[in-house]
Amino acid sequence: MYVPTHFNEPRTEALHDLIKQHPFGMLVTHGASGLDANHIPFELDPKPGQMGMLTAHVARANPLWQDVADGDEVLVVFRAADAYVSPNWYPSKHQFHKQVPTWNYRVVHAYGRIAIRDDERFVRGMVARLTRTHEASQPAPWKMTDSPKDFIDGMLKAIVGLEIDITRLVGKLKLGQNKEAGDIRGAGEALKAQGNHALGDAMLACARAKPERDQ
Repeated sequence: MYVPTHFNEPRTEALHDLIKQHPFGMLVTHGASGLDANHIPFELDPKPGQMGMLTAHVARANPLWQDVADGDEVLVVFRAADAYVSPNWYPSKHQFHKQVPTWNYRVVHAYGRIAIRDDERFVRGMVARLTRTHEASQPAPWKMTDSPKDFIDGMLKAIVGLEIDITRLVGKLKLGQNKEAGDIRGAGEALKAQGNHALGDAMLACARAKPERDQ
C-alpha cells in the first residue's frame, strides 16, 4: 500500500483501536490454489508477540483452511469509514479554483503468519468471546447456553479456527492532512452534513491538530 508520510499512522495502539472498532476484515491468502480473499470478523488480542494476535474462524466447507499451511504469510485489511470528497467543500477552491476531487478513508493492513486451529476448545472459546463482544449492546444479550448443547456442539464442529500472529502493521489515515486546516474542516463538516459522522469527525479532529501556522 502506498502511504505518503502525511497519511501514515505509525502508532500501534491507534491501529489496534481501529481494528477493534472495525473488526470485519478481509483476509488475503496465497495458498496452493492461488490468491484468495475471505471476509470474516476477527478478534484482536494486543498482548501476544510484538504486534498482537488475530483470531477468527471459517466454515469447515471453506477450502481456505486446507489451502494454506501453518506459517504462511497472510494479509488482513481492516477498513473504517470512507467517502468521496468534492472540491466544492474546500473554502480555498472558491478563492483560488485549484482543488480536485479525492477519496478519503482510514485503513489498516495487518501482515502476519497464519496457523490453523482445528481444535474444539480453541473454537469454542473464540466464538464465546466474539459473541460476548458483539452481543454486549443488545437489550438481552444472546449466549451460547441459550441454545441446546448438542446444537451448539454440532455448529462448532462445522467451523475451523484461525490464528494470525501479527508481524507488521501499516496504517493509512487519508483525512486531508496535506491541506490547510480550513479546507479539512470544510470537507469534514460537509461529510457530517451528509450523515458520514465517523469520517467527518476524524477530519475535524485532524483540522484541530494542525499546527498554528496552518490555521
